[in-house]
Amino acid sequence: MRELCLYFSSFVVALWFVGCVSSPRFTFSKTSENENVDASSFVEEGVASYYADEFHGRKTSNGEIYDMNQLTAAHPTLPFNSKVRVINMENGEEVIVRINDRGPFKDDRVIDLSLAAAKAIEMIGQGTARVRLQILELGPTLPSKTP
Repeated sequence: MRELCLYFSSFVVALWFVGCVSSPRFTFSKTSENENVDASSFVEEGVASYYADEFHGRKTSNGEIYDMNQLTAAHPTLPFNSKVRVINMENGEEVIVRINDRGPFKDDRVIDLSLAAAKAIEMIGQGTARVRLQILELGPTLPSKTP
């Protein structure tokens, strides 16, 4: 019985030590998660809005300084530096933007455009517009979290 208790105690201590070993939290994927995605087949439709003066000069989610005069946009899920064609479905105007921020944060919106991009598709007067998004190029993936 004493041997069994000693064996069990040793086992518990060994498990405790194994639990204390640290493991890497982030690793770089050897293959891109985007390799199997056909970017041209991705289409999203919804409402676009734009942001300008209040955020001009502030940091974006990817660390850049927001410049409302550049053709950039915020999207909730697309990888940073993805290139997206935005088509105003009301007038047919289109613009190509680079994703450098996260948003929009309203449920009915699919993208937030910079002032320059909003001007390019002639949506400044209305403030919002129905748009179609088409990915032209997916940005690189970020480090993936390992369990």
